[in-house]
Parts: sequence; C-alpha cells; structure tokens
Amino acid sequence: MLTRAETGLGPRLVPLAWANLLANIGIVVTGGAVRLTGSGLGCPTWPQCTDESYLPHGELGLHGAIEFGNRMLTYVLVAIAVACWLAARGRSAEHPRAVPLTTIIALGIPAQALLGGVTVLTDLNPWIVALHLLLSMAIVGICVLLLDHLRGPDRPEVVGPLRRAVAAAFAVGWVVLYLGTVVTGSGPHSGDLESKRTGLDPQVMSHVHAWAVYVLLALTLLVLWWSHRAGATVLFRAARLLLLVEVGQGVIGFWQYFTDLPEILVGLHMLGAGIFSAALTWTLLAARPRG
Repeated sequence: MLTRAETGLGPRLVPLAWANLLANIGIVVTGGAVRLTGSGLGCPTWPQCTDESYLPHGELGLHGAIEFGNRMLTYVLVAIAVACWLAARGRSAEHPRAVPLTTIIALGIPAQALLGGVTVLTDLNPWIVALHLLLSMAIVGICVLLLDHLRGPDRPEVVGPLRRAVAAAFAVGWVVLYLGTVVTGSGPHSGDLESKRTGLDPQVMSHVHAWAVYVLLALTLLVLWWSHRAGATVLFRAARLLLLVEVGQGVIGFWQYFTDLPEILVGLHMLGAGIFSAALTWTLLAARPRG
C-alpha cells in the first residue's frame, strides 16, 4: 500500500529524475574542486573529519571546510534520490522499471560515500580515486536510463552492423573515461601535496588517452553517418549530441594539456566527463526500443 508521501510525490517523478541526473553530475564537479584546491585530505580521516570530531575545526583551515562541504553534499544527493524513489513508488503501475532504477541510484550514493571514505583512508590512492569517479559516471548513466524510461521518445530497434557500431562506441567511451582517470592520477592534481601518484608518465598516458579518443570519434562519426542513411532519427540526434560533447571535451583537453593543466580547465573537463557519460548512455539507448 502506498504512503501519502509516495502518492504525493508521484506527479513530480520526472523533475526529480532530472534533479537526480544534475545532482550526480554536480557532485563530480564539487569532488573535482576538492582535488583541484588541494583539499582532498582537508578532513584527514573518515567517517569523522578528525579523530576527535565529525566537524572540521579552525586548524584545518579552508581545506577542511571545502572537504567537509563536499561530504555534506552527499546528504543532498540522498534526499533527492529518496524523494525520487518515493515518487517512483507512487507511479509504479505506470512506470514499472522506475522503482528498481531509482533503487539502484539511491543505493549507489552511499556506495559512493563509502568509496570516498576509502580514498581518504588510503591517502587518496589514485586507483581508488579513479573508481570513485567511475562509479559516479555509472550512476549518471543509470539516471539517463531512468529518464529514458519515463520520457524517452519511441523508436525502432536498431539491428545489424549499426547496432554493433553503437555498442563499440559505448565500450570505447568507457575506455576513454577510464584512461582519463589514469591521466589525472598520473598528473599534478592529486588533492594533497603528500598523496602518491600512479608512477606512470603523465605525458605518455595523455597520448594513450588521446588515441582512444580518436577511435571514439571515428566510431561516433560512423554511427552518425550510418544512422542518417538508415533513417534512425533518434539515434542520429543522440550521436550528433555525443559528437558535440566529444569535440568540446577534446578542445578543453588539448587546451589544458598545452597550458600546463590550469585548475579551471581541469574542472571544466570533469564537468564535461559527466555530460559525456550521459550523452554516451543516451546514444546506446537510442539504438534500442524504449524500455
């Protein structure tokens, strides 16, 4: 039996689904700000901020306030996710997949918090930090899946080589995301002056990352051309959006590479990564019938 909260939030399911998506992209940006300001260990332990308190004290300075503020944003995400889950329960008869999808999103946020705690307890181990970011990218993708289930346009199923090209683009896109975390983990923005790096050559890893991007661009152009010829309008529009995001990310990526990684450009690149994950997921979904 549905509660009053569930039935009351039901009409707000779509706005809450959008809020879920935007909030999970936003937390990527604020997490990036923590690293770019050198505040990754502003609260040196977890779940407490210090051994004595859950709150930062004056000696931790601005870094402590920034890291603690980012931790507090997790509660905002939890509130949005729970509200979205309640709204999905209120519309379960109309949108049966909304409840399991919102459940995954809601569970993903505390999982993120736990993984964030592990990053602090391991002194910002770059490989753990990479998993932390990639989990956010996966949650963003599930948010897009939820929105598609609720309001996505109807479209025919794409089959044959075009569908395989879309799947290949999706797979390479995730390779690009992963290699992006390796580049970051090898570069100067560690989140704290004492944190270890991967030990890999950041210049070499930047080139490896760039070559994966070139492959992705080629696959995206192939999907764009092929979907246009096949009359797959929804897929064509999704691939076009993905291409625009890739070009924008490429411009920022090269710009930051040749200007020694200024913090503002790295932050914009992280925002672009969240948008890229959303566009990549939408392209994959556009090749399938609406669920």
